[in-house]
Amino acid sequence: MKKTVALGITAFEDIIGRNVFYVDKTRFIKDWYDSADQVTLITRPRRFGKTLTLNMVETFFSVRYQNRMDLFDGLFIAGEERFRAMQGTFPVINLSLANVKQRSYDDMCYAMRRLVADLFGRHSYLLQSDRLTEAEKEDFSKIIWKKAPDQDCMDAIRFLSQCMYEHFGKKVMILIDEYDTPMLEAYTANYWDTAIEYIRRMFHATFKDNLYLERGLLTGITRITQESIFSDLNNIAVVTTTTEQFEDSFGFTEEEVFSALENYGLSDNMDKVRYWYDGFQFGKHSGIYNPWSILNYLKARKFSPYWMNTSGNALVGNLVREGSLKIKDDFEILLKGGTIVTEIDESITYAELRGDSKTIWSWFLTTGYVKIVQERENGYEIALTNFEVREAFYKLVKKWFAESYDEYTEFIRMLLAGNLEGMQRYMEKVTSRTFSFFDVGSGSSESDVAEQFYHGFTLGLIADLDRTHILTSNRESGFGRYDVCIEPRDGKSDGIIIEFKVFDPKKETTLEETAKRALEQIETKKYEIDLKARGIETVCKYGFAFRGKEVLIQKAEDESVGA
Repeated sequence: MKKTVALGITAFEDIIGRNVFYVDKTRFIKDWYDSADQVTLITRPRRFGKTLTLNMVETFFSVRYQNRMDLFDGLFIAGEERFRAMQGTFPVINLSLANVKQRSYDDMCYAMRRLVADLFGRHSYLLQSDRLTEAEKEDFSKIIWKKAPDQDCMDAIRFLSQCMYEHFGKKVMILIDEYDTPMLEAYTANYWDTAIEYIRRMFHATFKDNLYLERGLLTGITRITQESIFSDLNNIAVVTTTTEQFEDSFGFTEEEVFSALENYGLSDNMDKVRYWYDGFQFGKHSGIYNPWSILNYLKARKFSPYWMNTSGNALVGNLVREGSLKIKDDFEILLKGGTIVTEIDESITYAELRGDSKTIWSWFLTTGYVKIVQERENGYEIALTNFEVREAFYKLVKKWFAESYDEYTEFIRMLLAGNLEGMQRYMEKVTSRTFSFFDVGSGSSESDVAEQFYHGFTLGLIADLDRTHILTSNRESGFGRYDVCIEPRDGKSDGIIIEFKVFDPKKETTLEETAKRALEQIETKKYEIDLKARGIETVCKYGFAFRGKEVLIQKAEDESVGA
């Protein structure tokens, strides 16, 4: 009998109690405990089961679930006799920082005060313990009533582990989910420096020389550099997406996906499921699937970018739009299904995120947007993870042009129809939107202004025309030329070649002359030869001339229409 596919349940007890679809990941309990590491940090992209895994660990070890081995009947861990004896025998603290997403430091401090108050409230039975001193109970009550100063909140998890140790007579397991969420929000809201000090002190108190700590387990999306947050913690074992340890513990393996598709009568769609959702690799284990996308597909029985739709992806867009020209070049290549080679360092330094290409692509890898194709001598070859990610990025690019999307769509229609007058008519709003989204700042050179338009323009073309056309863009380094080739996939429609030129007062007196020079280059270098060789009979040629934020378009053998 097929079990119901339920979404959004992160409590292990509820999944078992409701008898809904579940892929057995309880082997992680054994593998993690047997690793014997004092503190483990595991990074995985969002929606890969991190929260459920921590809740599963809590359910297995916590004294709160004493004598509840029945919850694990039929699962891997139930067959491990040594672990059956451990079930329900440890005091456990489980804290999630997922909702610490405030836009100022003061608001973050208040959110943390509420968070630890709720945590202490769940353990208020300790106030009745005859093993705690009255002073400890007084401090405990202050935290519950949110009257404790920030310093006490930073020390709260350690203090709670002390109280639990005194009450149970046993060291405490400490689980922290989404440890990096407060730091990401602090970075985007520009209060990183103050927030990092708070989080550093909290983790130091919790995990550094904590006499009451049995084991610690943290999960998050990114590995923040040791210097930033774990500066003096030398007892943390870090497991990233390239680490072989626990490589199949998060996400669904291809075998698990095959089994689920067969069970739900969808095995005929395996190739398309692989095309849409495969591509993740942890350690050396390839063929890992995002659970959220697979569960949604099993439930809805239709293909959609479920995983990408769970986040606004605002930071992703900002990193591309505000990144260097090299970042934009590389993003265009990835969006067209190509690969780039880059260095990878999974220790994220947020201060370098907006300027350093290595850090940006490392962040894309850690967060799941790109995958490693192969290791090279000079770095790693990477590509977009799968079709789902690519589809979502198409939508993201279109969203950038949302305010002028009707004009942009009309511009493309006129371009494909060879209507020069119509193209120029819609150019003003298109250029205005493109410049606003790909601004390189005041004081930019003429070539920088042209470059930003080129990137915005080509990204828009890729997003809009990929299904019907093959787009090839090529830019020489420096001041040089810009060209775009648009080839119809049906082999019957017109091909298009566009050449971009920046107005040069030493060579031209008008934009018309600049556009003419662009067209002459197309003719001189015979750019249309490849298209003709592939059977494209008609090739339309356009010259785009730039002077500041002014653009003029000219078509080969046609008179230009004024800007």
